Amino acid sequence: MSAPRIVFLGTPPFAVTSLGTLHAAGIPIAAVVTAPDRPAGRGRQLRPSAVKEAALRLGLPLLQPERLREAGFLDDLRACGADLFVVVAFRMLPEVVWRMPQLGTINLHASLLPQYRGAAPINWAVMHGEPRTGLTTFLLQQAIDTGDVLLQETLPIGPDETAGELHDRMATLGASLLTRTVLDLGEGRLEPRPQSTLDSGAALRQAPKLTPANCRIDWSRPAAAVHDHVRGLSPLPGAWTELVRDDGGTEHFKVLRTERVETAGQARPGTVHPDPDGLLVYCGDGALRLLEVQPEGRRRMSGPAFRAGLRGSIRLQ
Repeated sequence: MSAPRIVFLGTPPFAVTSLGTLHAAGIPIAAVVTAPDRPAGRGRQLRPSAVKEAALRLGLPLLQPERLREAGFLDDLRACGADLFVVVAFRMLPEVVWRMPQLGTINLHASLLPQYRGAAPINWAVMHGEPRTGLTTFLLQQAIDTGDVLLQETLPIGPDETAGELHDRMATLGASLLTRTVLDLGEGRLEPRPQSTLDSGAALRQAPKLTPANCRIDWSRPAAAVHDHVRGLSPLPGAWTELVRDDGGTEHFKVLRTERVETAGQARPGTVHPDPDGLLVYCGDGALRLLEVQPEGRRRMSGPAFRAGLRGSIRLQ
């Protein structure tokens, strides 16, 4: 058959690159499904998703259901006459949706499944100090991120690369992989493989939703682990810590970029020493220099600029 007719489902910027690449490849897109406009910003004005903005630029039909089991939405999907549904960074689909098209529903996931199943695979791969990661296209089934694999692509992670930088590289590579998957499926050239056949035997790591609790920095960990934690959460949502002044006052701030430094000795974790290039913070083993931070309610700033505004002795916890 020729390129399958698809419905594309996605919401955030990561999905925009895939939508644009599929469209540029001449794959017929019957409709784009994205989240309803949501209030955002100080004025709480309704704001469209990144995918909606892209779909409007491309002149593609839009569906924005509040509930995915609504009879009207399901009727609209059936009316699209799609051979395949394509999902990139969208909410969990009910079975009545993902079973609808003849060729099934495929998803692009930002990890080498079965590793890093969950909501934040890019962040957790960097936070765990992985030297490489990848992308996977797979067929949806009921249990999240467990369906049969279609194609995979591997890429390295730089030792100082942030999750944001990796995200942008993966969005481009993922769009190419997804387009190849759609075209190959249409031609019957792919044989789905159960994820159990790809398991290397290594312990499976999960990629759960990021929360304030798992974004907090634990300075008792080795410097290498704290460095990975920081870059895995940069620029968003940001790893955070609590500054304690000598008068007992406290302040939360985010740490967005660090570098490992050699020190002559070791101090209690969280101990802060002034440094010409920022702030030097001791960890459980070794120390880090804070290169970029963001105080609560303020813009990002360099480590030296932040240090210049501090008075008295401080520590982090």
